[in-house]
Amino acid sequence: MPSGSFPNLDVRMRGFSERSLVADALQYVDDHTCPLSPEVIPIDQAHGRVLADNALAPIDVPSFRRSAMDGYALKGAETAGAGAYHPLTFAIVGESLPGRAFEGALDAGQAVRIMTGAPVPDGADAVVPAEYATESEGQVEITTSVAPQKHVAPVGEDVTAGSTVALAGRRLRPQDIGLLASVGCETLPVVRQPQVKVIATGNEIVSPGSPRGAHQIYDANTTMLKALVERDGGITSDCQTIVDDRQQIRDALRVPGGDLIIMTGGSSVGAEDHAPTVLAELGTLAIHGIAMRPSSPTGLGRIDSRPVFLLPGNPVSCLCAYDFFAGRTIRRLGGRGVDWPYATLAATVGRKIVSAVGRVDYVRVRLVDESVEPLAVSGASILSSTTRADGFVIVPAACEGFAPGSEVTVYRYEPVA
Repeated sequence: MPSGSFPNLDVRMRGFSERSLVADALQYVDDHTCPLSPEVIPIDQAHGRVLADNALAPIDVPSFRRSAMDGYALKGAETAGAGAYHPLTFAIVGESLPGRAFEGALDAGQAVRIMTGAPVPDGADAVVPAEYATESEGQVEITTSVAPQKHVAPVGEDVTAGSTVALAGRRLRPQDIGLLASVGCETLPVVRQPQVKVIATGNEIVSPGSPRGAHQIYDANTTMLKALVERDGGITSDCQTIVDDRQQIRDALRVPGGDLIIMTGGSSVGAEDHAPTVLAELGTLAIHGIAMRPSSPTGLGRIDSRPVFLLPGNPVSCLCAYDFFAGRTIRRLGGRGVDWPYATLAATVGRKIVSAVGRVDYVRVRLVDESVEPLAVSGASILSSTTRADGFVIVPAACEGFAPGSEVTVYRYEPVA
C-alpha cells in the first residue's frame, strides 16, 4: 500500500503539526502492557528473574533442633553453679555430628560431644561451648552454667513450614535463591523474559568491523540497545541492520516472533523516514511525535499484539526514548517495576538548566563541586556526552528549567545496586 494512503500520518518533509505529551505516551505504554505468562525454571538459573507466584515453605528450617556451637550437649539445669572454681563433671556417652546424629537419649549426668549444626540429642536442651569444657578419659569438666535452650536452635528458627518465603513480584537476589534452596525448592515459577527484536535502519550505517565508506558511520545504536534490553531483563531474539528502503522496512516489521519490536532510525520527517507509515499500514501507529527533547520523532504503536517502538536514529535520542518508553515496556513485560533503572542523587543546580514550557527535557549533567551543571555540548548525536556526563536531569513539561540553587534529582549513569 503506498505511503499516500496515510496522508495524515505522513509527516515526511512537512514536520509535526502537533506533538503528543510525554504523559500521554507513558499512559499508552502502560495501558497496553502487562507481565508475560510465567515459566518454570531451575533454581540455579533464577538469579535476577521475577518470581511469578508466592513461594511457600514446605518444611521447617531447621527441621530438627540443632546446635549453634561446637561443644557438649547436656541438660541445662544440671549445670547450675558451675564455674572456674567449681567445675562440674559429666560422662561423655557419644557424639553428634552434622548429618549423623547421636542415637539414644541422655540420662542425668551425661553429655554428648556435638558440633555446630548437628542434631541435639533427646534428653539434652543446652550446649556448653567447647572453650568452657575440658575432656579427659571419657568425661568432660565444664566451668560455666548454661540455661535450658542456650545455644540450641529450635525447629523452625529460620523458616516455619507454610510461611511465605518470597512474594510474587520479587526480583530474586542471591540471598533469596539461597533461602528458597534451603526449603527444598528445585524449580521456581518466574515471569517469562521478553523476547525483543531490534532493527536498525540507515543507508549510512555499517556494523563495527565491516568496511566503511567515506560518508558512512559505524552503527552504535544496535549494540547499545542490546545492552539496554539485557539490563532491563529482556532477551534480544533477533537483531538486524537494513537500509532506508520502504519494502525492506515492511519485510523486517512483518517477520513474526518476539514480544516487542524496537526500530531505530527512519522515524523522523526526512524523505527516507518510512517507518511510521509502514507501521500504520501493518498495524497501528498510535503516537508519532512527542513533546520532548531529545527524542521528539519517537513513534509508538502495535502490530497484532506486539508493541512497536520507532526510536530516532541519533544515539542520544535513541537512548532517551528507549529509557522513557521501550525500556519501561520491557521491564513491565518481565514483571519488573517501571521506575528508571538508575541510581539517583539529590543535588543543587550550580548553573541554570534551560528548558521550555510544554516539553520534557532530558538534560545531561555533570557534578561539579557538590552542585550539578548541564553539559555545554549536548546534541542528540553526541553520544560521548553520555559518557562524559555523570547523569541526567528530567525537566517536566510545566517548567521553564531550573535556576541556580534549585534542588533536582540526578539520575546517575550507574545501575541501581
